[in-house]
Amino acid sequence: MNANKGRLWVVATPIGNLGDFSQRARETLARVALVAAEDTRHSAPLIAQCGGSASLVALHEHNEREQAQRIVARLLEGDDVALVSDAGTPLVSDPGFRLVRAAREAGCEVLPVPGACAAIAALSVAGIASDRFVFEGFLPAKAAARRERLQALVAETRTLIFYESSHRIVESLADFCAVFGDSRSAVLARELTKRFETTIAATLGDIHARVVADSDQQRGEFVLVVAGAEEGDEAATLAEGRRVFALLREELPPARAAKLAAAITGAPRKQLYADESTRTE
Repeated sequence: MNANKGRLWVVATPIGNLGDFSQRARETLARVALVAAEDTRHSAPLIAQCGGSASLVALHEHNEREQAQRIVARLLEGDDVALVSDAGTPLVSDPGFRLVRAAREAGCEVLPVPGACAAIAALSVAGIASDRFVFEGFLPAKAAARRERLQALVAETRTLIFYESSHRIVESLADFCAVFGDSRSAVLARELTKRFETTIAATLGDIHARVVADSDQQRGEFVLVVAGAEEGDEAATLAEGRRVFALLREELPPARAAKLAAAITGAPRKQLYADESTRTE
């Protein structure tokens, strides 16, 4: 690394409780020359609290490609830069990876200042297997695309972590029940570290029912942690069989596609073929 180049600091900020704002994060934001923030209006009070005098520049999903080059130019001039998101760890369902990649390609050092992350916070209290997990972030907004994505994940044996907004939480939970089944274990964490934080640990069906029945549980920001499929989970096996069958069916006759899909996934061939017959009647 060139000693004359500035460093890019990827700084985690609180997701709610300001007590989670680390001393190292405060010190970093106080000394850098520039802070790249997802929303400068949101981050400005936080920077001021640190006693820093850094300039702020907006870096979000709509301008990251262009801004990354400008920020790298500042790094090459020797300025240290901090990257923050609105809350939590940057790049986790937030902008920033293009800037990090551009900084590395320019030979600049990139350093993490760890802290809060809603996905990891939810996983840590879920009581669901945490040794292997998949972070899926936000599912597609449109129902058909959302169900298609869930179908691709139904047989995943690792724990699954999703983000969801208040606008879609009821509909998304209904789709989880339809695709994963009502009985799959899950935890819904809402407003983590904030005043009205709640955590519901139950089956997907029970979680959906509780959220539908209580409008307060439809407000805020959500993390959904879903248990992975277990060996012998017939619903998951059939769903995966249907997904593979649909792909094979584009190139092969139904009987051949059903036979191969059954061999690949363990799903019952007769059921896959029967589903196809029902659709074409």
